[in-house]
Formats: sequence, C-alpha cells, structure tokens
Amino acid sequence: MGNNYLRIFTQRNAALLLLLGFASGLPLALTSGTLQAWMTVENVDLKTIGFFSLVGQAYVFKFLWSPMMDRYTPPFLGRRRGWLLISQLLLIVGIVAMGFMDPSRNLTLLAALAVLVAFCSASQDIVFDAWKTDVLPPEERGSGAAITVLGYRLAMLVSGGLALWLADRYLGWQATYWLMALMMIPGVIATLCAKEPTDAIPKPRTLEQAVMAPLRDFFNRNNAWLILSLIVLYKLGDAFAASLTTTFLIRGVGFDAGEVGLVNKTLGLLATIIGALYGGVLMQRLTLFRALMWFGMLQAVSNLGYWILSVTDKQMLSMASAVFVENLCGGMGTAAFVALLMTLCNKSFSATQF
Repeated sequence: MGNNYLRIFTQRNAALLLLLGFASGLPLALTSGTLQAWMTVENVDLKTIGFFSLVGQAYVFKFLWSPMMDRYTPPFLGRRRGWLLISQLLLIVGIVAMGFMDPSRNLTLLAALAVLVAFCSASQDIVFDAWKTDVLPPEERGSGAAITVLGYRLAMLVSGGLALWLADRYLGWQATYWLMALMMIPGVIATLCAKEPTDAIPKPRTLEQAVMAPLRDFFNRNNAWLILSLIVLYKLGDAFAASLTTTFLIRGVGFDAGEVGLVNKTLGLLATIIGALYGGVLMQRLTLFRALMWFGMLQAVSNLGYWILSVTDKQMLSMASAVFVENLCGGMGTAAFVALLMTLCNKSFSATQF
C-alpha cells in the first residue's frame, strides 16, 4: 500500500488526535469499573455500588448541554480549544479530589466528585468530537477516527486495567487516582498545541438557534430518516452481541472467568486497535459508502465465530480466534462509523450534531 495512504499517521494532527483520544478515554473507568473495584475493596455495600453506576448517565444525556458549547465561546483559545481546556482542567481537579476520598467515610462527597468528573468527561467528548470534525478534511476522517480509537482504547486499558494493578500491588487507591490525573496533562498540552478551527465557520447567534438549527439542518436533508436509521442500526447488532459475549463464553461454552478475561481484555483490545487502524488505512482507498458496506458485512459475518464455538469442542485457540476476528472487524466498523458521523455534521453545529 502506497506511502500516501499512511500520510496522516505521520502528520502533526496524528499526535494531537492520539493524545486527545487518550484524554477522552481515561476518565471513563475512573467513575465506573475502577471506582466500583475501589468501593468493593473498601466493603461498600452492593446496593450503593450499583447506585454509583448512574454516574455514567452523563454520557447518555450530554446532548442536553452540547448546544451551549456550540453557542458560547470562552474568552481564551477559541470556541473548541477553550472548552476543551476548561473541561480538562476541571477533570484533573476532580480526579485529584477523588483520590483524597475514602469510600467508607466520604461516600456522599465521593459521589458528587464522580458526577463532576463524568460531566466534565462527557463535555470533553462533546468538544473533542466537534474539534476533529471541524479540523479534519474528508479524506483524513477515516484515519483520524482510527487514531482516536487507538488513544481512547489505550486510555481505557490504563485506567481500567493498569490502575487496578497499581492500586493493588504498589500505590494504593489514592495515589493511583493522582497518577491518573497526572496522565491527563498530555491532553492539556495537545489542546494548547492544537489548531483552532477557522473563524470562517459561522456559529449560532442565540441559544435557541444552537438548539433548533442543528435539528432543522439535519432533518431538512434528503433521506434524513434513512440516515438516522443507519446511525442507530449500524453498530446495534454488534453492540448487542458484545454485551453478552462474556456470559456466553463462561456459561455457554464453559471457559473460566480468568481465561475469558485474559482473551477479551488483552487480545480483544489489541484486535480492536489493529482493526481501527487498518480500517482507517483502507478508507484512504475506499469511498465512505463502500467502507461502511464492506466493514458492516464483516462485522456481521465475524459473529459467526461464536456460533462455531457453540457447536465445537472447547479450545482456547478457537476462543482466541473468534474474539480476535470479531474485535478486528468491529474496530474497522468503528473507524468507518465515526468517519460517517463527522461527515454528516454541519461544522456550525458539530458539537450538537455529533
């Protein structure tokens, strides 16, 4: 494959996308899986731990305040980088403060800080998605999406895997959270080094326009409902299958939890990263439509590996192969899907529409 297809991976934007993708993915586990593990170790009751899962609703409802980030511009760095820096600095403060907490004594305050971190993390996601939509030209969106997925997945491995190991073996929970806050600093540096999208992009003049204009802009397009159906359904089947994979491999096939965890968390993550990067490279040669079609079909077919597992003898190699192929194809599909979302966004309202 010619060097021109790999050009974006050597450009300045690639490093920025990687660092900002890492900063985007790092806080997620700190308010979900890692926090739940900390609370479990501190003997917090199961009902309370389950209640803390509601913190993640900030990511679901982030569309409610995304119009404000399209409408208003901070007094420094511009509309995109200004909001990025604000959310990142608040994240660092929030994660450091969480490290000072003791779940067995400061549960209410810990919950408030977790909500703050989740809110700022969701806000960072809003602006990062808008920034890369505004900055990347159409021919670089597939590769840009792949690099973003790489940074995001690496961050999840660090805050969801490495953090648990460090907390258990070496640092303890408080110091581990402080270390995670320190690892947000490269994202801040990337924000300061990033290019602000051109001022030629018009922004909403009122909050009402920031809320309603993105909806009118989208639904006035031809085949808007067909496009919306594609967005909803493209990753739905794959996501549904993935949500049941661990249970299927343990109860349905008979692997133990350690084997499944090793393969799913390591090999699966590696395959997703490879798939996203390879998908991004392939999209330099394919049109977006063809990439969506081919990668979508591969996503569907790759799930047949689990059917093969169900009708054959239990073997680690078979499980590893099924998990690798499914995550590889899923990573390719994710790269194309994110590129599609960027393509559909009007740059005037990219924070809201994305």
